[in-house]
Amino acid sequence: MLSTIVVTYPWLTTAALVALLILGPLAGSWLTTRSRITGALLTLSILAVALFTLLPADRDLVVGCTVAWSLPTLGAVELMANLVLFVPPVLLAGILTGRPGTMLLVASGASAVIEVIQAFLPVLGRSCATNDWLANTLGAALGAVLAVAASRLATPKARPGGR
Repeated sequence: MLSTIVVTYPWLTTAALVALLILGPLAGSWLTTRSRITGALLTLSILAVALFTLLPADRDLVVGCTVAWSLPTLGAVELMANLVLFVPPVLLAGILTGRPGTMLLVASGASAVIEVIQAFLPVLGRSCATNDWLANTLGAALGAVLAVAASRLATPKARPGGR
């Protein structure tokens, strides 16, 4: 369903990326002192990742993984969607823990695990692709950068350790 919407309206992924770039640091700086809200939003964003990557699709595939390395571009709807999908969890986890770099590594590892699951469970109807892992990791890196920006925008009192 989501892939149909994204293919029908390819500008949605670009709009989501622009919104995250603009609103991410602003909302993130506000969330630095609101750990309960941040935690709830983080839980929802992780649930969204799980649903969009592991919910069975209506197609049968064989065990395996496509190995290709392409960077997401504004015209590559699926790769851009993969990039955008991992920005919110890392942004929120980076704000909540104060460790955006560590959260980037965790998200990249989680993406690799998702791809392995997709590769070895063809019954899910999901395809494993190294491009997906790369796009997810780039989205996680962007989320980490936005978390750092949010921390810098926050008032000194709101930052962990009062720095």
